[in-house]
Amino acid sequence: MDAFFLQQLVNGLTLGAVYGLIAIGYTMVYGIIGMINFAHGEVYMIAAYLCAIALALLSFFGVHSFPLLIFGTLVFTIVVTGVYGWVIERIAYRPLRNSTRLAPLISAIGMSLILQNYVQISQGPNQQGIPTLLRGVFRFTVAGGVVQITWTKVFILVAALVGMVALTWMIQCTQLGRICRATQQDRRMASILGINTDRVISLVFVIGAAMAGLAGVLVTMNYGTFDFYAGFIIGIKAFTAAVLGGIGSLPGAMLGGLVLGVAEAQFAGMVNSDYKDVFSFSLLVVILIFRPQGLLGRPMVVKV
Repeated sequence: MDAFFLQQLVNGLTLGAVYGLIAIGYTMVYGIIGMINFAHGEVYMIAAYLCAIALALLSFFGVHSFPLLIFGTLVFTIVVTGVYGWVIERIAYRPLRNSTRLAPLISAIGMSLILQNYVQISQGPNQQGIPTLLRGVFRFTVAGGVVQITWTKVFILVAALVGMVALTWMIQCTQLGRICRATQQDRRMASILGINTDRVISLVFVIGAAMAGLAGVLVTMNYGTFDFYAGFIIGIKAFTAAVLGGIGSLPGAMLGGLVLGVAEAQFAGMVNSDYKDVFSFSLLVVILIFRPQGLLGRPMVVKV
């Protein structure tokens, strides 16, 4: 195993962890209401701007320690993006919940365009950025080559892992998680048993947006730059990851993100980085044709 392959593997795992975090939002919403939230990528984009705003405010008030900076930024970004998720559900989905399946889809696309233009007008169309927060590189030699891992990438992998484990624990081991699973399995029966399904659906949108907020902070730390259009491409790729893993499956979203990130990084390194987006979208087409239920998804059974 040569150094170049390992370097691309590290890059792919970092990218895949971010895809997995965003894919969680897609898969949770689909699991609850059977629809895709196409405004989810814009929540990630807004998180990048919120990250820059939080860092500027904290620095203005004299906070320069990395642990305090990142903690304050994560709390601020996750809370505000959670509010965005709640608003999207109330405006774009709840009024159309009992209409045709096409209506919420069009509404979500409209909300995506509204958020894009809102950020473009309020923050400007130019690319923006933040300074490097965590410096330092860890290097080791493999097969005569050097593999380097920045401390930022290490932090991204650890933070993404902690976020995924915490969410999985909440869904699998808490009363709130049991309520969410009950609503996913049979929304009408859950409502009859006394569960406020409207509140559960809103909560799922908030959790999904919070995961996108976490991903937005991590990506902004890694690349340092962002613009108002950043959510479109990465949103589609995260949707690809959700489909690859099995949309509606939480472990599938995580697995799909990692697989897509590693595959994209290896393709970019060994073939051509200019066509990595084409590769990702081609992979989505192949998945939909040959295994539409994804790696960990189950074929949909129609009850007669």
